[in-house]
Amino acid sequence: MGLDNVLAIFFSFVIGAIFGGMAIFISRGTMISRQLKVAQRKASHTIAESRSESRNIIQEARDEADKLRQTAEGELRERRTELVKQENRVTQKVETLERKLENLDQRERALLNREKSIEEELEKVEDLRSQEQQKLEAVAGLTTQEAKDHLLEMVESEMQQETSRRIRQWEQKIKEESDEKAREIIIQAIQRCASDVVAETTVSVVPIPSDEMKGRLIGREGRNIRALEQATGVDLIIDDTPEAVTVSSFDPVRREIARLALSKLVLDGRIHPARIEEVVVKAKEEVDVAIQAAGEQAAYAAGVHGLRPELIKIMGRLKYRTSYGQNVLQHSVEVAQLAGLVATELGVNVNIAKRAGFLHDIGKAVDREVEGTHAALGADLVKQWDKSADVVRGVAEHHLDMPDTSIWGFIISATDAISSARPGARRESLENYIKRLKALEEIANSFEGVERSYAIQAGREVRIMVKPEVVDDLGAMRLARDIVKKIEDGLDYPGQIKVTVLRETRATDYAR
Repeated sequence: MGLDNVLAIFFSFVIGAIFGGMAIFISRGTMISRQLKVAQRKASHTIAESRSESRNIIQEARDEADKLRQTAEGELRERRTELVKQENRVTQKVETLERKLENLDQRERALLNREKSIEEELEKVEDLRSQEQQKLEAVAGLTTQEAKDHLLEMVESEMQQETSRRIRQWEQKIKEESDEKAREIIIQAIQRCASDVVAETTVSVVPIPSDEMKGRLIGREGRNIRALEQATGVDLIIDDTPEAVTVSSFDPVRREIARLALSKLVLDGRIHPARIEEVVVKAKEEVDVAIQAAGEQAAYAAGVHGLRPELIKIMGRLKYRTSYGQNVLQHSVEVAQLAGLVATELGVNVNIAKRAGFLHDIGKAVDREVEGTHAALGADLVKQWDKSADVVRGVAEHHLDMPDTSIWGFIISATDAISSARPGARRESLENYIKRLKALEEIANSFEGVERSYAIQAGREVRIMVKPEVVDDLGAMRLARDIVKKIEDGLDYPGQIKVTVLRETRATDYAR
């Protein structure tokens, strides 16, 4: 083909394409115009519906606003009415308060006037009282302070009398109850305990076959008697007493050793310093064995078991110790038995009571060797070998001289007094007996208002006659307590002493 043909075909293709594109554009414009018309119709319809709905909503909002306005106006009217009522009530209250304030002002003015009148009356009364007081002071011859002091003295005296009376009533009541209970317990304990009458001496007497033996005991230039006294630590009294030699010593164990050695020497007949020393050594061994046996036998008799051998040996020494003629070891056994009985009645530990009662006088076995009271020494000894604190307290407190006494101290003190004060338990020399009676009467006579006093019942009771014009009934009570305190502080005595104050009232008149 030629070039012209190609160009013709190209131009025809281009023209065809242009016309085709124009046809497509025209057809699309037609379609778009139709769609625009449809959209316009839909928009017009939607706008119409929206306007209708808007009109309805606006109308509903207006109706709702009208209702709210009407409701608010109603509530406003009600609140205004309520406020008016409250305002009226407040106004009424204010008026009432104003009236009350006025009444209070009036009353305050009336009270002020009344106070002034009362003050005036009080001034008048004070003046009258001063005048009357001056007149009374002039009549009585006493000032106000003196009258007050006198009145206080009278009141104090009456209070002391009333206090003494009440104390007396309570003491009497408590004493009756405690005495009754104590009597029951002690009677039951005594009824169940039987003891032998004891009579011990503080010297030992050794019989000899003839008075010729006295010379042999003395020896040439007294060498035998000196050797015996030096070996035993005792004093031999060889006097005019026929067929007897007296052994004297403050230590009962030494006295027993000397008595035993002297008896062996008298029986043997060979008396010289070397033989004396040999016999004394054997006598000491025998006494040691006897002490151990006596301690064991006493512990068995008292019903006390489990004691350390050291304590048993020390207790055995008490076999040769006496107190007012009473054997201390036998007394300890008796106290242990009584303490056990009393503990049974009181419902406390019987073993502790027996052990404390048996050991309560153990200090007397060493009180001549160590300084201190036998109660304190005994408590120290028991503390070394007995771990029971209650037993130690019973031994330490059995004289009731501790500030805080336990039940064991009271039990041992009571049973110690029972054993010591029973008939036949103790004895004392006539001279000491007379001195004790005289001392009791002197103590009683030393108090003001005492007319006479008598020590009776072997010094276990003091009866005191007082002057009735000096000592009244309550004063008699105080006097009895004061005398008891002075006796306790100034005398040593076994058991207890009863103090009785007697006041005789005599009424005398004459018929004319």
